Amino acid sequence: MDELDSALVRMLQEDGRRTNRDMAEELGIAPSTCLERVRSLRRSGVLTGFHAEADLAAIGRGLQAVIAVRVRPPTRAVIEAFQTFLEAMPEVVSIFVLTGNDDFLVHVAVRDTDHLHAVVLEKLAKRPELADVRTSVVYGHMRKKVIGPA
Repeated sequence: MDELDSALVRMLQEDGRRTNRDMAEELGIAPSTCLERVRSLRRSGVLTGFHAEADLAAIGRGLQAVIAVRVRPPTRAVIEAFQTFLEAMPEVVSIFVLTGNDDFLVHVAVRDTDHLHAVVLEKLAKRPELADVRTSVVYGHMRKKVIGPA
């Protein structure tokens, strides 16, 4: 990636709906050059997709929590099966598979504390491989919109 590619990635991370013409004008390049560079970034896997970000509270999921989970036995099959289970849960926002004391950190978004309680007791705790679960309510969340190359 050169400086032009980095600038295009930054611009699209800031606003994925930005037009090709607008980016080309800001960068001082031809629209055809801009379009080809963006296509190349998609083909090479640098740009993996575009999405709309929703306000979780506005869609009825105003309470967020991070749930630390340990499963037993810690085998590949058990971890992959549990991850597949988590991916199917509508409350799950993101899943981190870890090393260390916990096997997973699960970010959930739910209606309220009753809903969170139900997720932990009626969904997670019923799983036979679950060895430990700890839940922390999220007071605030920040995600960087622009991440530059290393």
